[in-house]
Amino acid sequence: MGLGITFNLKKDNEGFIVVAVLWIVAALSALVLIYLTFVANTAITVSVNSDRVQTQALVTAGIELAAYQLTGFHEDVRPTSGTFEVGVGTGKVSVTFRSESARVDLNSAPKQLLAGLMAGLGFGQANASDFADRIVAWRTPTDAGDDDPENSFYRTSGVAYQPRHGPFPAAEELWLVKGIPPLVVETMLPFVTVFSNLGSINIRDAAPQVVAALPGMSSENLHSVLSQRGDPALDPRTLLQLAGAEGASLEASKAYRMTVAAELGPDRRGGAEVVILLLEKGNEPYRVLSWRNAREAGVGPQKASVR
Repeated sequence: MGLGITFNLKKDNEGFIVVAVLWIVAALSALVLIYLTFVANTAITVSVNSDRVQTQALVTAGIELAAYQLTGFHEDVRPTSGTFEVGVGTGKVSVTFRSESARVDLNSAPKQLLAGLMAGLGFGQANASDFADRIVAWRTPTDAGDDDPENSFYRTSGVAYQPRHGPFPAAEELWLVKGIPPLVVETMLPFVTVFSNLGSINIRDAAPQVVAALPGMSSENLHSVLSQRGDPALDPRTLLQLAGAEGASLEASKAYRMTVAAELGPDRRGGAEVVILLLEKGNEPYRVLSWRNAREAGVGPQKASVR
């Protein structure tokens, strides 16, 4: 009887040990699988991060190269726009740069220029004038407090803020200006800036929509400017005579917008849109005012061109 009990207990212990060993083996297998998965994911992450770091370095190299080239010119003859492409190590970077004077400055442009831009974009002269009033009121300082008509307008609009009554820090702040439909803001943003600090626009580089916004610009004069400004033999001052419009200039801002596309391979691309301010003094040639990374810079190779 005692032997039987001992034998049964021994069999039970052996069964328990076998089950325990199987659990341990299963646990170790799971740990190995988790480790292998971790290693694989880490390798992928390192590869992705490596690509990101390399493309970011290429973008920075393109910006610095453009900045050094621009600061090498005297201000009177400095190019206001251009493109170039250069190989950096095993990669390639393409840069397009343009002075911010090609855009309408939200802080410096007169009402007529703001209204002209919106009217030219298809929003009607009467509506454009009202929208321009809203922009000017947003940026204009006031000491009236609650008695200010614009402050009252915002209170009755049901929003929890009032106009800045100061300069726009970024063009995207237009979204906060009440009384301007979202479609108008979305359409305007590619043509406006807060970095040029100029009330005029450079007609050599401005988009046709911006040139058309100039007060007094006729369709005939617009056609003359757009058709002739690409002629390298044309004296730029002739463009001002052709424009015959208030607010047209050849002045360049020290702020430049750069579209940079970096390519490490067919499927390894990156890019950014960056606004820099050229510095005339100090150890640094420029300061970054705005930086926006692009998921994919769809910019192909471009021939070197500076004007």
